[in-house]
Amino acid sequence: MLRFQARKVIVLLLVLLFGCGLALPNLFSPETRKAIEQGAPSWIPKFLLPIHAVTLGLDLQGGSHVLLEIDRADLIRSQIMQLRDDVRRILREERVSFQGGIGLTPRGVQLRVPDVADRAKLLPKFRELAQPVGTLGAFGPSGNQTIEISETPEGVIQLNVTEAGSNERIRRAVEQAMEVLRRRVDALGTTEPNIQRQGLDRILVQVPGLQDPQRLKDILGQTAKLQFRMVADSPGGDVDMLPSQDAGGQPIPVQRQVIVEGEDLIDAQPAFDQRTSQPIVNFRFNIRGAQRFGQATTENLGRALAIVLDNKVISAPVIQSPITGGSGQISGNFTVEAVNNLAILLRAGALPAKMTIVEERTVGPGLGQDSIQAGKMATLIATVLVILYMIGTYGIFGAIASVALLVHVCLIFGLMSLLGATMTLPGIAGIVLTIGTAVDSNVLIYERMREESHLGRSLVSALEAGFTRAFATIIDSNMTMLIAAVALFSLGSGPVRGFAVVFILGILTTVITAVTLTRMMIALWYRLARPKTLPF
Repeated sequence: MLRFQARKVIVLLLVLLFGCGLALPNLFSPETRKAIEQGAPSWIPKFLLPIHAVTLGLDLQGGSHVLLEIDRADLIRSQIMQLRDDVRRILREERVSFQGGIGLTPRGVQLRVPDVADRAKLLPKFRELAQPVGTLGAFGPSGNQTIEISETPEGVIQLNVTEAGSNERIRRAVEQAMEVLRRRVDALGTTEPNIQRQGLDRILVQVPGLQDPQRLKDILGQTAKLQFRMVADSPGGDVDMLPSQDAGGQPIPVQRQVIVEGEDLIDAQPAFDQRTSQPIVNFRFNIRGAQRFGQATTENLGRALAIVLDNKVISAPVIQSPITGGSGQISGNFTVEAVNNLAILLRAGALPAKMTIVEERTVGPGLGQDSIQAGKMATLIATVLVILYMIGTYGIFGAIASVALLVHVCLIFGLMSLLGATMTLPGIAGIVLTIGTAVDSNVLIYERMREESHLGRSLVSALEAGFTRAFATIIDSNMTMLIAAVALFSLGSGPVRGFAVVFILGILTTVITAVTLTRMMIALWYRLARPKTLPF
């Protein structure tokens, strides 16, 4: 117990030195860390450079908080329109005639097919549209269907979207919207945004460090549905009347047929027109989009091409020559900020449904600074009181435990910096809590030593028994806390997960500092002091 191989001592010291070195960048300013990164040789891996600091959460550095809600009615309406198009396609493929057209109902569509044989052909095709809700699980597919089909003796067929189908569509829309919102927020250049689901149809977006909530709302609230269509010669028929920015907001006829959609874009960047010096957006299509765009511009020379963004014509240039390279530009009366935002929206993609802001708030940096100061004071007071208690109760062994405690806190910050974890106010509470749990392991070891000494064991035997016999208890107690912390991380959200991350890291570092490091320092103390009895 009191003998450590030199190799083990060196490995432990290197691990502790590396872990504490990871926490060192938290003492540097952002400018200093950036200068170190730029001045470091290229052959040094970036993770070894002291440039990664703990990211402060919204409650510590301030920022913007927005709660978005998906428009259920708009999403269900879109689902019904898609169902109508599917029904129309099936009728066309099966060459079935029907009476009175396809009518819309609040939950679906209905049509009248008098012929029994025609209904017999259609119903199996319609049932193929009714897919099971969700995915296959351990007990097979869910019994709920997305579409409910019924018919009457008079030949009326109704296809209604079920409640389970609507909820499944909303769930998928929220997941897709979260990815789109994440790409948009990441493009703002902020650090560690928090984007998570709230209930079935709401999304919480927290962006630490962003003090411009209006820009965040502009980025999050737009759908950015980009389409390229041809301008029609006259209203009527398969034509939409859309407001045109070039015409001062007056509606112009635009064909409903979409040539290329925004999903075929692979890049969009803000730039300036070399001729007019006006802000523009340069875009580039994928292979499919480039082929469609090239074919459309080749076949429609001399006609106006409508660039439609969110059902508004932002530009309607005349096609002067075929555009076959798969790239182009969007121009209009844009400001520089509007061009930057538009490029972000186009790169991120369109939201699957309209979203409304139901809650917003901004946390100022002053409030965050007050939270930091309060957290620092709480941590300092807790550390000092714990150290005083340990030294007063266990003497030199208490001082050894206090050194291990300081290393423990340093390792937590080092691991958080390495992982890029976000420090929140509950995270600070987690650090304060781990300070108590860390020395708790030392208390178990020391009290076991005292019991063994009272039983008449020699000092060396008591020291060894204290570590070996208390180790199982330490592992058990830390394992139970680890299970609770993992449950908090898995099921919690936001600040709860921040607390869980710090607590998990604290539990892991406790085993290193409260057992291995303490054991090594006590062995060193014994060799130097050569005591006959316990110092407490």
